[in-house]
Amino acid sequence: MPNRQSTQAVRKIVLSIVSILIILVIILVVSGYHYYTTSLEPLEPESNEDVPVEIPIGSSRTDIARILEENNIIRSAFVFNYHLRFTGEEGFQAGYYLFSPSMSTDEIVWMLQEGGTPITEESTGRLTIPEGYTIEQVAIVIDNQTDYSVDDFFELVESDDFLDEKYEEFPELLAEAIEHKDETLYTLEGYLYPATYEYFEDTSLDNLVTQMISRMDSVMSEYYGEIAEMDSSVHDILTMASFIEREGITYEDRELISGVFYNRLEIDMPLQTDVSVTYALGQHQERITYDDLEVDSPYNLYEHRGLGPGPVNNPDEESIRASMYPAETDYMFFLADLSTRNIYFSETYEQHLEYQNEYLR
Repeated sequence: MPNRQSTQAVRKIVLSIVSILIILVIILVVSGYHYYTTSLEPLEPESNEDVPVEIPIGSSRTDIARILEENNIIRSAFVFNYHLRFTGEEGFQAGYYLFSPSMSTDEIVWMLQEGGTPITEESTGRLTIPEGYTIEQVAIVIDNQTDYSVDDFFELVESDDFLDEKYEEFPELLAEAIEHKDETLYTLEGYLYPATYEYFEDTSLDNLVTQMISRMDSVMSEYYGEIAEMDSSVHDILTMASFIEREGITYEDRELISGVFYNRLEIDMPLQTDVSVTYALGQHQERITYDDLEVDSPYNLYEHRGLGPGPVNNPDEESIRASMYPAETDYMFFLADLSTRNIYFSETYEQHLEYQNEYLR
């Protein structure tokens, strides 16, 4: 049995360790706050220089912060971008600006919201990526509507240098995509946001693809905090969203489908989504056969449990939201009547078979 003196000695050691830890935490907090506040101060308070800066059409907050740092207007793009997200500042406008290194963060934000000289250059064209397109379909759209070929596209998006560069720009979005790149068919599948993009005569392919990644980062920025607190990841959310994108039509249906998929995951039941099979086959089919269900691929979620290697198309925000907030339901099955576009949900396999006989045969 320890004596009183040894107990007191242990207590003193524990108290010393706790005190040191508290001091270290205080130092880290104070240092972090100091770094944050000084990073938002004017870069050169006494400067009289005016620096012309172009904020291109379609620029995200991340893009704007990077452009300002590259032009030596702000100290840190990371801190500036975090500040914008934390304060909820938005409504920034594309255009030509005259900024100065002596400007405060508030002055820069105000100017960006007021707008600079409009960009009058007429776009060469508008490129639309529909919701649920695979990366191969994105490549074909670019091939058909720009001077860049399918080969040009894949040479870029599969380049390690390009992927490393985009990871540096969008670490929260692309961390797991890079981590899983040896498992997925295409590293950026699921990470190119479906939208309409304007391009100009001097728009590079790098810039065009970066716009798509940046738009996805802007959409996902609303969810990063919640995902960090969940037993999930950005990669998982986008993977689930890609299934929901092609399985559902209305947002209500997508919420319910999301609920079905999460219910299946909870009991370690295969997701059995046809979307995964058509991706494994490399072609879109309205109906799949029993032979199709046996395709040898980690993307075949009839044969494999879990979410598979990664996304199977590029989902829009509605499907991403549904993957974040599934409907609370006891449904375990669903089927779609392609003639009416109605989706029928059921709690039991018996009820599911009844719906099959009634609506599909």
